[in-house]
Amino acid sequence: MLDPKLRDVPVAVAGSPKKRHGVVLAKNELAKKAGVRTGDVIWEAKLKEPALVLVEPHFDLYSKYSRQVFDLYTRYTCYVEPFGPDECWLDVTGSVKLFGGGVQIADTLRRVVKDETGGLTLSAGVSFCKVFSKIASDLKKPDATTEVTRQNFKQIIWPLPVSYMLMVGGKTTEKFTKLNIRTIGALAAADENVLKSILGANGVKLIRNAAGFDDEPVREYVKSRDIKSVGHGMTAVKDIRGYGDAEAMLFYLADKIAVRMRRYGVRAGGIAVDLRDANLQSITRQCKLPAPVRNATDIGRAAAALTRENWDLAMPLRTLTVSAFDLTDAAAPVQASMFAAADLEKNDRLDLALDKIRDKYGSSAILRANLIERDFIYDKTDDEDFLPFKR
Repeated sequence: MLDPKLRDVPVAVAGSPKKRHGVVLAKNELAKKAGVRTGDVIWEAKLKEPALVLVEPHFDLYSKYSRQVFDLYTRYTCYVEPFGPDECWLDVTGSVKLFGGGVQIADTLRRVVKDETGGLTLSAGVSFCKVFSKIASDLKKPDATTEVTRQNFKQIIWPLPVSYMLMVGGKTTEKFTKLNIRTIGALAAADENVLKSILGANGVKLIRNAAGFDDEPVREYVKSRDIKSVGHGMTAVKDIRGYGDAEAMLFYLADKIAVRMRRYGVRAGGIAVDLRDANLQSITRQCKLPAPVRNATDIGRAAAALTRENWDLAMPLRTLTVSAFDLTDAAAPVQASMFAAADLEKNDRLDLALDKIRDKYGSSAILRANLIERDFIYDKTDDEDFLPFKR
């Protein structure tokens, strides 16, 4: 949109394209048709499409447009649930008498967003459940609306590859292939007991979703509620195989959490980690802290210790999540250890100084040294509702 010269050429956003290293973070439709995939290293992408143009990410600009578009959605419904910085679900059930049916609202939104942002295009999926609307939104791009109804979903959705389903990644697709489950329709007809024995409760949920029984509601975009915990999770573009990479991501997540805790005016008395491996199996562990904290260093250290104690290195990790719980008012008195109080105060002052630098020069102006040259981390958004990777 901002550079018309790129509209008719294959383009990919990549980490450090000038240095010829990094991975593909996003690609346009022309690059996608050439076989370029998110997560490809640059040289792989160039082999698939020699004419590929690489551009650097501009996360601050991306976040700005994302917030603008999400705000436009709230003109039509208060039920707007983000699914990453560039996707969300809207429940317009209560809006149809004002704005027309789902397809009409989707078409209106595509026009309004294009007009008010200067040219951004949307692809919309309209359906009776979240899973099918998400799949439908990917069927026609870059500027179209696809409707999936209770009457036609078997014709439109069921013939699609099973990999189109939410929560079905490469590893799960491989397992389904061994079971001769190659389409969404075959998944809908699968034996629940078999899939439960292989994938646990997720197997049953996948069957129900494929059959059209997804009844998960769309949550409100703005909801007043007491904050019980603060967390952030990321899925890496390549498996994490060592403590160094894991701790780099954990401290990055801790930094994100600490910023939000200071914004909310709270401290945490406990830290939890969720470790999801390459087979999509998860373990969650938590610990209490000697004193309530709100700085990234103490949060990161606790998360790293939990990970070292509970992670079997033989199983690579795919997703890491860090959460802070047992929240208290940051202004309340803190009973700290005589020997730890100085470190706690020092770490708090350090994070407050980082906040000032980032407020003035941007969120990526200063970062931890262990993040340098690590291509699997590329979440640079600051909005707590943004989920930068598909679940």
